[in-house]
Amino acid sequence: MSHGTYVIRTMSRPDVDMAIDWAAREGWNPGLQDADCYLQADPRGFLLGLLDGEPVASISVMRYSDGFGFLGFYIVRPEYRGRGYGIRIWDAGLRYLKGCNVGLDGVVAQQDNYRKSGFALAYRNIRYQGVGGCPAPADPGITDLSALPFARLAKYDRPFFAAQRSAFLRCWIRQPGCHALGLIDRGELAGYGVIRPCRSGYKIGPLFADSPAQAQLLFQALASRVGPTDSIYLDTPEVNREAVALAGRHGMQVSFETARMYTGDSPELPLERTFGVTSFEVG
Repeated sequence: MSHGTYVIRTMSRPDVDMAIDWAAREGWNPGLQDADCYLQADPRGFLLGLLDGEPVASISVMRYSDGFGFLGFYIVRPEYRGRGYGIRIWDAGLRYLKGCNVGLDGVVAQQDNYRKSGFALAYRNIRYQGVGGCPAPADPGITDLSALPFARLAKYDRPFFAAQRSAFLRCWIRQPGCHALGLIDRGELAGYGVIRPCRSGYKIGPLFADSPAQAQLLFQALASRVGPTDSIYLDTPEVNREAVALAGRHGMQVSFETARMYTGDSPELPLERTFGVTSFEVG
């Protein structure tokens, strides 16, 4: 039973920072500069639940287009769980995404609840943890994305996501402290990846490439940008066996998993070329 006055509203910028702090306490290890880029995806897509003015629940509902949205940051502060505040902000978030095929990456404990809300399993995403300090590959095709026209990157990225996300992507590759690299092969962009600082270590994401060998080159180039004692993380679609093998070759160990789920049909995405997910929170 809920008591007191419960209000749900759009988050302010400081509210988003608070929600990311909550996510860190849940062990989700967000990036240090993620908030600005998430707000580029949808500035109205973060909702906050307040009980008598006190923040108690959060959800993000990125409406990328009229047909696709992504849900994340579904958190109720532990001391307020079991009182109905979560389902109320959940329902508000889904109302905001009405008419969309909605995706999410669900933690194991919540997957049954997501099924009850109409989400169906597409595949599992597995987080692998290892260390950086790889020798930098000598391939001359490795280049900083800042040296390429952004339109070229956006065109390459477009098939990998269910909606256009140029504003988000432009921010993502320019985060302070990140390294964003592309691979040029025979004059064409054949893959790209980003490694960014997180509360703990660094995450590689996305990591997209036209072949496993090209993904390997990009992974090595990205991992070479951090030290041998720095933890690195890679979130791989389990259905891409070559991505799983890449993590294994680098001695990475499973540390976390989610279920990629959708309310509608799974979008037709090139999972065989998806070696690292951009972000569990926003797809």
